[in-house]
Formats: sequence, structure tokens, C-alpha cells
Amino acid sequence: MSATIIDGKQVASEVRAEVATGVAAFVERHGRAPGLATILVGDDAASAVYVGGKQKACAEVGIQGFDHRLPGDATREQLVALIEQLNADERVSGILCQLPLPGHLDGVEMTNLIAAEKDVDGLTVGSAGRLALGLPGLRPCTPAGVIRLLDHAGAQLSGAEAVVIGRSNLFGKPMAQLLLQRNATVTIAHSRTRDLEAVAARADVLIAAVGRAEMVRGRWIKPGATVIDVGINRLAEPPAGRRSSLVGDVCFDEAFPVAGAITPVPGGVGPMTIAQLLANTLQAAELQAG
Repeated sequence: MSATIIDGKQVASEVRAEVATGVAAFVERHGRAPGLATILVGDDAASAVYVGGKQKACAEVGIQGFDHRLPGDATREQLVALIEQLNADERVSGILCQLPLPGHLDGVEMTNLIAAEKDVDGLTVGSAGRLALGLPGLRPCTPAGVIRLLDHAGAQLSGAEAVVIGRSNLFGKPMAQLLLQRNATVTIAHSRTRDLEAVAARADVLIAAVGRAEMVRGRWIKPGATVIDVGINRLAEPPAGRRSSLVGDVCFDEAFPVAGAITPVPGGVGPMTIAQLLANTLQAAELQAG
């Protein structure tokens, strides 16, 4: 018996359609569209592609985009001034400062200058605190997208044993908090976890976000478990029988016959991140409009 493929592209398309409908209703009520401001410092090619993709996605659902670019040698004072300007701009519902920043700028400091009500990445201390306390607020995009995928797959989270491999502030910790809010029993595993294979094998829901190509093997997976692969790694050449050189943190070929449901790489979690960013921007606009 093989796993059901969780199609992230399909679910992301559903989220985008919902956002487009919500944006149209917002415009009808308030006479303006929600707005997303992106900030890119420097000329990192990958970051430029990511920002371009986010601005394109905004245009497709009717969100107004504000694209701000600063040179790689921009000073702290210049970036602070721009963030403060966007915090005060009523047209801007959400602000996203693309990371990583050049080495002379502190990404954590700059992110925390974003007003909590405009923190569509859900990464400020205020947003993290609201998540930890179970209070309403904007949630980090990728973990929120994973919850949507789990719901789409019909995963029963209440009472389930969930294992998150990875403890980053960007994903692992907020993912665990969202699972706790859905009444899962959660273990956060990491590089210091003893007998990681045995810990993973207990999971009804296994989520891998470690950035190591195909680290999670088929024998790590409980038969019938739901497996969410957040990793994306590029190999020197495609694995035998596969066209793409992109692989996740889970060895898909080994996991597929064991799992009950699994996300592919690419086409699983990735499309959900931008879709959830759009949803967060609409949510932020609604909150600010009262």
C-alpha cells in the first residue's frame, strides 16, 4: 500500500482563490485594497526571485504591492527609517523584510521593528508571544500552511503524537505551538536528540525541517503516518529515475510505501508559504480596519 500524495499546489490554489474573494469584499467595503510592502536589501539573486514571486502573487489576488529596494551598503538608520515609514502608512497592511540581510544588519532587530499588526511573517517577539499564549494573531506562514495541508489530508491531530524534527525560530518552534493548539502531543527533536530514529518512528504526524537531504529514511516512519517534508535541497544531479535534482529532508522513495500520506518535494509545502502570506496580509488588513 502506498501513501496518498498531499498536493500543495492544489491546496495553495484553493487558499489563493479564497484570498482573492476576500480581497474583493474588502475593497467593496473599504474602497481600497490591502497592501503588502516588501523590503529587499542588497542584490542577492535568490532573495530577489523570492520577493518578485511575492509581489506577483499579490497582484494576482488584488493585493496592492509596495516593493522597496535598498542597496547592499544601506545603513541601519536607512532601513530603520523605511520600516518606521511603512509602519505609519495606512495603505500598508503588512510588511515583510526579506531575510537574510547583509552581514552588517541584524535581521532579528529589523524584523522586530515591524509593527505587530503588520507582521505578516509572524516572526516578531510580539507575534511569537501571542502564539505561545494561544492569543489571536498573525502566524508564521510556513507552519500555518502546514496546518492547512494536514487538515486537507484529513490528519486527526487531537490526541495524535506529532514529532517535529527541527527547532528553529522560523519553523520548528511555531510549528510545535500550532500543533499543541490542535491538541496534539508534540515532541521537538533536533541534532542532540538521542535515538532520533526511534523518536520519529513513534509519530502519527512526522514533520521534517532540518535542511539535510533525505535524512529521514523509510524505517523512521510509523506505518500509516502523515509525513510533511519542509526541507528543500538541491543535489548535484537528479536521483536515478527522477527528473528534478530537488529533494526534501525525507527520502521520498523509501517513505512512500510506508506512510499514509506524504508531501512531495517540490510541490508540497513550498507553494503554501506564499499562499499563507497572502492570507495573512488580508487578515492584517481586516484587523486594522476594525
